[in-house]
Amino acid sequence: MSEVKVNIRDNGPLLVEGSFKLVDAAGNEFQLPADKPAFALCRCGASANKPFCDGAHKAAGFDSAVRCPTS
Repeated sequence: MSEVKVNIRDNGPLLVEGSFKLVDAAGNEFQLPADKPAFALCRCGASANKPFCDGAHKAAGFDSAVRCPTS
């Protein structure tokens, strides 16, 4: 597998880029189209297409801007 990058979008989803498997709590694998380079995963809980983002965070007023601690 190649490198995977997870980008935490301000007030939005997790954008996952690279080759990865996505499985549910029972171990069932979601079928991800091989031709799609990235997937947005819901962080707000309002998506009608969980675990994927459908843009519902905008109407829900989701507010989260995570920053990595610096030293």
